[in-house]
Amino acid sequence: MADGSAASDVESPGASRGFSPSGPNTWAGLSLDRPRLMGIVNVTPDSFSDGGQFAETSAAIDHGLRLVEEGADIIDVGGESTRPGAVPVSVAEEIDRTIPVVGALAKAGARVSIDTRHAVTMAAAIDAGATIVNDVTALTGDPNSTAVVAGRRVPVVLMHMRGEPRTMQARPHYDDAVADIRAYLAKRLAACLAAGIAEDAIALDPGIGFGKTVAHNLELLRGLPALATLGRPLLVGASRKSFIGKLSTDAPATDRLGGSLAAALFAAANGARLLRVHDVAETRQALAISQALDA
Repeated sequence: MADGSAASDVESPGASRGFSPSGPNTWAGLSLDRPRLMGIVNVTPDSFSDGGQFAETSAAIDHGLRLVEEGADIIDVGGESTRPGAVPVSVAEEIDRTIPVVGALAKAGARVSIDTRHAVTMAAAIDAGATIVNDVTALTGDPNSTAVVAGRRVPVVLMHMRGEPRTMQARPHYDDAVADIRAYLAKRLAACLAAGIAEDAIALDPGIGFGKTVAHNLELLRGLPALATLGRPLLVGASRKSFIGKLSTDAPATDRLGGSLAAALFAAANGARLLRVHDVAETRQALAISQALDA
């Protein structure tokens, strides 16, 4: 990937607001002196926002390359929808969907992450050129996942999800969303360290929209500074999530750009170093303007 090309002049919009994120200055070969953009490529027929749009291999590859040109630092390739109510797919089908896309993007020079909860898919994607694992189950969904990540020595994103996609939105409850999810992430961080995964390889994701109400999502975004005290880079994926529509005009996922940008800017100002987004060019532009106004 042409790291530092189109997005190289975007720094943290929170830098002059007094927030100083704890943790390292680099992750997965990327400097974290500014928010890094993870562009989304869903090779699925049923993802909540763009299901079916990039289900064909060629369309997915073209989209990934376009996101690189727009300034994505990482391309996140997934072959199984994890939207609320989603039905699991077989590992074989997930591999058939993702590996040709991963291989082509990696060959083109993109920094690719594989969005999966299955160890076999992780290993196949790494063999094809993926250099990051992004797991919505924080490596708990498959008993072999931790060993794959530790053995291959690849960076990993550990995300919080309540339950599993089919049931995660069934009356989610927390005593204190920020404290409870911080405790979960701390526990998973400790378990992964004990299993031999290097600390500097781990990033954490509070899982916006994964087993959370609108109120929980807002609490987590406001609580990012508390999560940052775990000392690992924070990834936030609020792009086009349903809470944006519920807080505005019940807009469909494809009409939630404004809310997605607002959430991304707020997350960056409060400690997120990685933003998982559908709209890379627009997010990059919003960060650039925020930086200029903050200077």
